[in-house]
Amino acid sequence: MADAPNDDDRVFKALGDPARRQLLDRLHAKNGRTLSELCESMDMTRQSVTQHLGLLEDANLISTARRGREKLHFINPVPLHDVYERWVRKFEAGRLGLLYDLKHNLERSEDMTDKSASFVYVTYIRTTPEKIYEAITMPEVARRYWGHENVSAWTPGASWEHVRANDERPVEIVGTVVLAEPPHKLVITWSAASKAGDPDEESRVTFEIEGQENGMARLTVTHDQLQPGSSMAKGIGKGWPLVLSSMKSFLETGTGLDL
Repeated sequence: MADAPNDDDRVFKALGDPARRQLLDRLHAKNGRTLSELCESMDMTRQSVTQHLGLLEDANLISTARRGREKLHFINPVPLHDVYERWVRKFEAGRLGLLYDLKHNLERSEDMTDKSASFVYVTYIRTTPEKIYEAITMPEVARRYWGHENVSAWTPGASWEHVRANDERPVEIVGTVVLAEPPHKLVITWSAASKAGDPDEESRVTFEIEGQENGMARLTVTHDQLQPGSSMAKGIGKGWPLVLSSMKSFLETGTGLDL
């Protein structure tokens, strides 16, 4: 009997079709689209687009969220980052990163006046919801896979600080706890320490943790209310996939990634 496909197999299979790559490109250009929006300019039926989206979701390359009556689709780069760590980073990460940043900066001309940008990341970890919540909120755990400590009383209305875990302990990110329902949900505001107090620079992060079968837990991180094209949005797009991959590695093996 053939072995069940692993996560990498699902990712490579999903990326093997040009239509699915086109759908990911469209979500990269504008995240959080409805099915109707994704069907526009696609030379195929609505049913075919739905089938392609289903395969992308099975590979965890997209996630979905309900906003009222609408079902929105978000690109989820965490599996791509896992593939990158295994197949790309150890070979050409430095030069490829510089070339990508140069191309992106030369081509980008986005409106930075609104706060409509959002990211949704999903990862499955072989652990419990309690352990994931602790990994986010306990400084001594967070620094082992993040290199930073998240410091707070973790009660609604309390302030929190994202602190680099070294002797100098500079505060890099600050915010307020909006909602805390351990071990299943945590909502915080998020802004650079240098811009604390400026509502235009403040965004929001929601952690949702669900227990699954077979000893797995699903972690969904939604970072929204960001300015499109801002330095914070760019950093978020690169940072969360790396942090979540490192968290998964730490909780499953005891060793995080080299951040």
